[in-house]
Amino acid sequence: MRIVLVINSGSSSLKYSLMDMDREEELAVGLIERIGQENGVAAHTVRQRAEPGRPSPTVLDATFRIEQPIADHLQAFAVMREMFAAHGPSLDARPPVAVGHRVVHGGARFFAPTLITPDVERQIGELSVLAPLHNPANLAGIVAAEEAFGGVPHVAVFDTAFHQTLPPAAYTYAIDAELARAHRVRRYGFHGTSHKYVSEQAAAFLGRDLGALRQIVFHLGNGASVAAIDGGRSVETSMGLTPLEGLVMGTRSGDIDPAALLHLARRAGLGIDDLDDLLNKRSGLLGLAGRSDMRDVLAGREAGEEAAILAFDVYAHRLRAYAGAYIAQLGGVDVISFTAGVGENAAPVRSAALATLGFLGIRIDEERNAARGRGIRRISADGSGVEVLVVPTDEELEIARQTLGCTGIA
Repeated sequence: MRIVLVINSGSSSLKYSLMDMDREEELAVGLIERIGQENGVAAHTVRQRAEPGRPSPTVLDATFRIEQPIADHLQAFAVMREMFAAHGPSLDARPPVAVGHRVVHGGARFFAPTLITPDVERQIGELSVLAPLHNPANLAGIVAAEEAFGGVPHVAVFDTAFHQTLPPAAYTYAIDAELARAHRVRRYGFHGTSHKYVSEQAAAFLGRDLGALRQIVFHLGNGASVAAIDGGRSVETSMGLTPLEGLVMGTRSGDIDPAALLHLARRAGLGIDDLDDLLNKRSGLLGLAGRSDMRDVLAGREAGEEAAILAFDVYAHRLRAYAGAYIAQLGGVDVISFTAGVGENAAPVRSAALATLGFLGIRIDEERNAARGRGIRRISADGSGVEVLVVPTDEELEIARQTLGCTGIA
């Protein structure tokens, strides 16, 4: 049995998923939060599949929770192992053959899943200058995981790697070229594991050759990005040097005139840290409507709240602008997919994103769009010139697949 442990390490959190890759099924998932604080919390969920033929749900989840101080990532891994030992599945009976790590920023150095060595760890640390909130935490998780699981290969899977196929015209910013090179300023793109997974799933669902498809994938969650994918290769994406650029997000502004920041610095007295906080934590839906969750914005819109209506309209306007631009870059489009929390669950967002594109033959069936479902589903109307899909993302599975592929474990 090929078991892979997938790790997503944040500055004060540790998410994990134990995957049975023979069946590509999740055996257990967990989240440890408030690392470094007195009120640490760990939740461990075991996936228990129902026996075939029994009149019960497909998955019977059993969740266990503890609260205790968790000093650092090393202790977080000890807590994780305790949860597995107490509630299963047993890591002694079925130990992982490899550990896959989500790493946010790989710069221009890493374009594929990479076996972790001391030199790779050093380079991940060096790239922290491009992702100061993410890479140090990712690296802390790697170091702690190697301590806990020292006898198996560890693999780094980079959010930016899928977008390394961007052409120079797409990743180059029009600033002083020498300055940009010296400080590695260019578009990198993020959510790469999700964009790769969704585009491949869409092709398989349609029974079409991935290499022959022009696709647009909207990954819409609290963080949001869109990618243009031509023949399975990313050729354009909305996030840039950092995950701030592009679409309107839960708390992030997305695109904004850089001179607006200079204006705020001069007129409102905002410093660098103030502007960073404004753009990343006090903007987006939160800045416009006072709520960062699209569900709350939609509820306010239904209630006729002007701020919520405007927030939704700004959000949808940006989606349509990117859809049109990417269709132009691709020279047409065959498939448009929506994924992640908002993309998979907010029918009004999907409808509004494509509302003005009927002249291109893109038509949504509103009944299909409004219907709830778990798996991949088509929401385009019969006869639509473009397939429109909802494709649930599974970044943990994609990381596990890439981890096995990197290690060569059969």
